[in-house]
Amino acid sequence: MRAIKKARRLIEAQPNDAAAIVLSRLVVALESEVPFDLSALYRLDYKAFELALEVIAEWRLDRYYSGKLRLLGASVTLTDQHAAASPHAGPGAAATT
Repeated sequence: MRAIKKARRLIEAQPNDAAAIVLSRLVVALESEVPFDLSALYRLDYKAFELALEVIAEWRLDRYYSGKLRLLGASVTLTDQHAAASPHAGPGAAATT
């Protein structure tokens, strides 16, 4: 299974999980080409960290891959929900759940 699909499934299945929040912020930053706080990746467990690296690699290779659009949609939704709940948390901000 592709990393983009794995990340989307994680974000949709566990939207309050710290890894899902960081991954969604990463995806939004990749798509919008805004800075992302890389230290947020280091706070992930190793499995989620590896998934984030795989997403970055696939994102670079598959800029027009259709699965990316579904992942982006799930990521934007989750990022918006968390931004509304915590107005000081922007893209790349560390997850505190």
